[in-house]
Amino acid sequence: MRWPLWRVAVAERSMEPTLRPGDWLLVRRALRPGGSVRIRPGQVVIATRPGRPDMLLVKRAARRAAGGWWLESDNPGAGAVDSRRFGPVPPELIMGRMLLRYRHGRPGGP
Repeated sequence: MRWPLWRVAVAERSMEPTLRPGDWLLVRRALRPGGSVRIRPGQVVIATRPGRPDMLLVKRAARRAAGGWWLESDNPGAGAVDSRRFGPVPPELIMGRMLLRYRHGRPGGP
């Protein structure tokens, strides 16, 4: 069993204005590797990119689709890589769902 909470940094602009580079996310993940986390349409999730196990994505779960979840960027104009490029994401590649967003930095900083 592993700790169900995980901290993830946002590095790209594909989820603006909801999330910005420099934001941190507290993520709920499955207790066991390969387990599932309950997801509803509209939630922000962290997933492994299909075909690129070394790349994590932060995307919005738009809807269930044949073969998994359709994941979309809030800001597709930022050159976002999402289901429009690679199709539905199998449930086993969804690592967790965002619980909250916070800004990590010094007090009074940007």
